[in-house]
Amino acid sequence: MPVLERGETPEWRRRTSGQQWLRFVGALGLTAALVAAAAAISAQTTWSFVLDAGVQLRDLGMRMFPPEGSYAVTIARPLLDTLHIATLGTALGVLIALPLAFAAATTTTPSRVYVRPIAILLLVTSRSVNSIIWALMLVVLLGPGIPAGVLAIAFRSVGFVGKLVYEAIEEAPELPVTAMETTGAGRPQALAFGLVPQILPSMAGVSIYRWEINIREATILGLVGAGGIGMALQASIDALRWSRVSVILLAILATVVFAELVSARIRRALG
Repeated sequence: MPVLERGETPEWRRRTSGQQWLRFVGALGLTAALVAAAAAISAQTTWSFVLDAGVQLRDLGMRMFPPEGSYAVTIARPLLDTLHIATLGTALGVLIALPLAFAAATTTTPSRVYVRPIAILLLVTSRSVNSIIWALMLVVLLGPGIPAGVLAIAFRSVGFVGKLVYEAIEEAPELPVTAMETTGAGRPQALAFGLVPQILPSMAGVSIYRWEINIREATILGLVGAGGIGMALQASIDALRWSRVSVILLAILATVVFAELVSARIRRALG
């Protein structure tokens, strides 16, 4: 649709026969793809289990309540470990992401031919691999425990933080940096005092937001042996201790809500 000037009325134009056929073929192809996907999923679904899901859910709910309140004391340490995993992983991820962000941004990269493609490849790789996959690989390399969880969170955070920060760098005005270089400042000094103050609120906001996400992700890393509350959750499920599972789920919910409240307050203070 053409851009209209102020005060100009839109002009209705009839689609050509080719445009109509193109839309029809596109809609038909999309419908056929959806039907094929639904048929493939249906062929691999055991519908007797699906139809019985309501009964199973009610039975599971009755097993989970009332929660075993005394178990809350036992999971305090794993829950604290989960917060440590999320916090340390976020901090490490930000430390790795910031140099990559400056290397990936077109305005600050040392080389658009050699350095920038490598930095972008590392950021894309980090975003492409889920934290559970990182944790699975790191548990094999480092063994079960908190270090694998911290590194899994960090490696996952690098791509998220790095991409948003390098976009903020590219959107920042270049005039302060250019002015400082004109007065004789070196490139590192000009970036430190001319660019960093401009992107610092974005860097802080992105880091806090990623920390909030990482708390949610850290709660499930224990399912693959990467430490935290997830290991207690897996142990309770394996032992069919559903009253303990309900306590863990409530603790996770409370932790996530608390993290969101803290994150929102900090972001409001920064913005």
